[in-house]
Amino acid sequence: MRILLVDDEQDLVSALAERLSFRGIEAHWATSAKQALEMAAKTDYEMAVLDVKMPRMSGIELRKRLSEMNPDMRFVFVTGHGSEEDYRAGMHHGECYLIKPVRLEDLLEAISKPKCPRQDGM
Repeated sequence: MRILLVDDEQDLVSALAERLSFRGIEAHWATSAKQALEMAAKTDYEMAVLDVKMPRMSGIELRKRLSEMNPDMRFVFVTGHGSEEDYRAGMHHGECYLIKPVRLEDLLEAISKPKCPRQDGM
């Protein structure tokens, strides 16, 4: 599986990519939406793990752009300070929504599911 990780916290996203690689997951990472879009234009990713709150373009908006490029891409959202509105936007299409600090086990579980169960609240 090839995954694109996008988070403006470089130390976090690079460490997460390394930990996923130890489990046989090919994880590429970007620290901005612009960089992620450039990478997705050149590489076919099965999934993107997106930080909700990033400078210039949110993870929610980035999801829209990436899904236009690859309609079959699946998404997981992560955030350190999400709102109920962000949660509902992230869950709208059945994507998983994880709160930082993200435990690797929780992310691996989200990656393995075809869709996250719909939930009514945070």
